[in-house]
Amino acid sequence: MFVSYDTPDFYCELMNRRDAAPESLTLIRERLAHFGLTELRQRARVAEADLYNLGITFTVYTDRDAIDRILPVDLIPRVLTAAEWDHVERGVQQRVAAINHFLWDIYHERRILKDGIVPAGLVLGNSNYRPEMEGLDVPGGVYVHINGTDLVRDGAGNFLVLEDNARTPSGVSYVIENRHMMLRSMPDLAAGLDLMPVDEYGPRLRRALTETAPGGIRDAEVVLLSPGIYNSAYFEHVFLAREMGVPLVEGRDLMVENGRVFMRTVAGPRPVHSIYRRLNDDFLDPQVFNPDSMLGVPGLVDAYRRGNVTIANAIGTGVADDKAVYAYMPRIIRYYLGEEPILSNVETHICGEPEGLAYTLANLDRLVVKPVGESGGYGLIIGPHATQAELETFRASLLADPANYISQPVIDLSVCPTLCEAGVEARHVDLRPFAVTGESTWVLPGGLSRVALRKGSLVVNSSQGGGSKDTWVLAS
Repeated sequence: MFVSYDTPDFYCELMNRRDAAPESLTLIRERLAHFGLTELRQRARVAEADLYNLGITFTVYTDRDAIDRILPVDLIPRVLTAAEWDHVERGVQQRVAAINHFLWDIYHERRILKDGIVPAGLVLGNSNYRPEMEGLDVPGGVYVHINGTDLVRDGAGNFLVLEDNARTPSGVSYVIENRHMMLRSMPDLAAGLDLMPVDEYGPRLRRALTETAPGGIRDAEVVLLSPGIYNSAYFEHVFLAREMGVPLVEGRDLMVENGRVFMRTVAGPRPVHSIYRRLNDDFLDPQVFNPDSMLGVPGLVDAYRRGNVTIANAIGTGVADDKAVYAYMPRIIRYYLGEEPILSNVETHICGEPEGLAYTLANLDRLVVKPVGESGGYGLIIGPHATQAELETFRASLLADPANYISQPVIDLSVCPTLCEAGVEARHVDLRPFAVTGESTWVLPGGLSRVALRKGSLVVNSSQGGGSKDTWVLAS
């Protein structure tokens, strides 16, 4: 399989790690080497049909030809050693702790703004800042119950944080389903290996939402609030409700009476204490945010402010995963925790600042430039891969609204062997570990590894043609 495999000087996590590979990793390489391409392709076709038949899909709204798609899964797993995972896990836990301190502070004393660590205008003028949250004491100080931290590895194999996802991070269902699919499709590859399991996520999440229920209610009623069947991640909503063993509801299934939230049932109203919401702030409560929203629950924010319900993630967390605030995360970690960041940021230039804008304009053809409020790979430009016309068009957009952009150097992203049309080839990958926070923070072993399926592409997002890999964490 690897006869013609070439990594073009990139750090390959499986084939040229540049360190001493543990025995388990060597065993995986040896087993993979005995597979023929014909057999691997046949197993891939069966796996793809399996995923489609199970309804494991997502929606691309801009594609008129195909509404529902499966997320392509590559059968060659991404493997992390126990030491690598320990580093990632501690770094993610540190980052989540700092984010929760930061959110508590900006909605209360605002010490970090008064001390000039983070510019006040960057926070208070942020479109995701919610004045409705000012002075609200969320249970346990937890604003971000579920966090997805996007990581990449550079040419030396170092993990770097690309961005934080502190609002409604998605993709965890694919982590769990990918593992189930791999054990069905490639049992001979995984046989005898001590892999860290991924099946605890649902119970862990429910426990966290119970631990942070108002008033410490231990038999809290937890629900998952979905926008409905037409949402792009509806499969995941169904999946997670089932994994947690909680009702899946839409806004019309909930009501607020006397400042308390109830769920409509055939047996009458039932109290609700914790809501895992999978819709944006703007649609949560038409009495407070978008008055035209048909997806939310009238009166929900009033119940929230009275301390009668927990909303996960909390309203207003979008400030923390803003790409401009991201540039200050190392300072935020030092300010609240008194620690050096375990996971480093990618060098970032804020175009809303004169120096950052000047540097970005002078080096546009060498940088990745992203809008601060977008996700899914939309609205960005990768300078070395853009045409001169594309660069000039983007330059005009940047000059028109510089505060909307940040820029970063192009990182030599690590690669993993991936089954492609021409055979097994190197493709760039990233990693999204998911952290669940209640009384403590637990990180799902591995996370979602996304892979750029197009040759040379650095964009791994599913909406932009990316796929995924099962992420194996070696337990020892």
